[in-house]
This record gives sequence, structure tokens and C-alpha cells, in this order.
Amino acid sequence: MSAGRIQPAESEAAATTRKESRSPRQRGMTLLELMFALAIAGVIAAVSVAGYKQVIERTKVSAAVADIGQMQLAINKYWADHNNAYPASLADVGFGATLDPWGNPYEYFDLSTAVGKGKMRKDKNLVPINSDYDLYSKGPDGDSKPPLTASASRDDIVRANDGHFHRQG
Repeated sequence: MSAGRIQPAESEAAATTRKESRSPRQRGMTLLELMFALAIAGVIAAVSVAGYKQVIERTKVSAAVADIGQMQLAINKYWADHNNAYPASLADVGFGATLDPWGNPYEYFDLSTAVGKGKMRKDKNLVPINSDYDLYSKGPDGDSKPPLTASASRDDIVRANDGHFHRQG
């Protein structure tokens, strides 16, 4: 064989025979490669599931906010139609059987009939956050306490400032 000569192309039959003659170790993936591929797939799956759960939770919060907005409109209409009196319960405005996205009933409390500040929702200074009525969802944990700073109340979806939004900062 001379240095300047080009070798003729290998026939297809010879190439196929050579591939088939490889040992089983040379034909497939090694155990290490397979474990690496599975580890990558596991990380991708874990990140995807966590992201999916966050999207679902945000969707539930948005649904609770929308429900509270609809209830607020119905309660305000009731107030206007009944000589400035609030309904005794959500059932009086057609929302008695309505559950929040986590399967718990919405909470309503008419502050005009309240005695003391015990059941009123309160801010960090223990000042009531509404002057007309409280309306809220207990959130994912289904538990709540009147002060918003209580650990059980931190996931609540709450109507505040008499239904007006307020941005801090």
C-alpha cells in the first residue's frame, strides 16, 4: 500500500458484517450511560411536577378571588335592595352551597351585627380590615384565625379594605 493511494470504499455487506461482529458490550448503552439518562429524566420530571403544582395553586387562588368578587357584588346588591341591611348568610344571596377551590365553604361575617371585635378579620395591628362585612376563603389548609398574621391565616384569600384594593409600598 502506497502513501498516496486512496483505499477503495468498503462494501455494504462487509460493513454490516463488521457491525454484527461487535461484542454485546459495544452494541448497546452501558449501565452507567443508562443510569445517567434516567437521572436526567428524573430531574426534568421533578422540576416539571413542581412547576405544574405551582400553576394549579395559582389557578385555584385566582378562582377564589373571582368567586369572592361575585359574592361581593351579590351582597352589595342585596344591601341596596334591602334598605341598607346585609344578608344574614351567603345563602341569602345564592352562594350558600358554594365551596372554595379547596372544597371548603366560604366564610361570611356581617360586621353590623357583630358584638366586639372577636370574629373580625384583623391586620398586624389587630385593627379590623373591613367596616361592613368579612368575606374570605380559608385557603388550602382549610384553617383560619381572625388576625391575618396568624400562621393558620397566611394562606387565606381575604376581601379587605371594604372591597377596595390597596397596594402597599
